[in-house]
Amino acid sequence: MARGERKNEREESELIEKLVHINRVAKVVKGGRRFGFAALVVVGDGTGRAGFGHGKAREVPEAIRKATDAAKKDMVRVPLREGRTLHHDTNGRWGAGKVFLRSAPPGTGIIAGGPMRAVFEALGVQDVVTKSMGSNNPYNMVRATFDALGREESPKMVAAKRGLKVADIVSRRADMKNQAEVELEASSAE
Repeated sequence: MARGERKNEREESELIEKLVHINRVAKVVKGGRRFGFAALVVVGDGTGRAGFGHGKAREVPEAIRKATDAAKKDMVRVPLREGRTLHHDTNGRWGAGKVFLRSAPPGTGIIAGGPMRAVFEALGVQDVVTKSMGSNNPYNMVRATFDALGREESPKMVAAKRGLKVADIVSRRADMKNQAEVELEASSAE
C-alpha cells in the first residue's frame, strides 16, 4: 500500500458523517409496490470543510453509501473565525428555501434547525445562530446553507480583493464595534 493511499484512508476515517434525511418512494408495478430510498448526507472534517450528497437505491444502506461518496467528492472549505464561528452574517437561498446565518459569541452553541444543524456540526462550527425562512424541505435547506457558506469571506480574502493589509480590515472591525458600544452607552444614559 502506498503512502498516499494510507493518508487518504486516515483522512476519510476522520470525517464526520451526518444522515440528514431518508425519503421512501414507491413505484407501483404489476405485482405490487417496489420501494426505493433516497438519502441526504452531510460530511465534514470538523475543521472548516464540508460537503453534502444525495444517493438513491433500492436499499437504505446502499443509498446512504452513495450519498456519502457524493458528499466526499463535493467538499468545500469555509473560512471560520477562531475556528468556532462565522466571520460575518450572511444569507443563502436555494429554490424556496431561504436561510440567514449569524456569527455568535463564545458559549452560544449551534442554534439551528435539523438540516442546518447537521451542516454546522460536520463543519466544526461551535457558535452560530441561524434562521430558516420559506421551505422546510431538507434538500433545499442544506443547499441554501451551502449557498450562504459559499458567500463567507475571511478578512484575508477581503484584504486581498481591496489591496489592503489584513490589519486594516480587522482594526476597522474593532473600531466599528467600539463606536457602537459608545453610542449604546450614550443612548442608555439619556
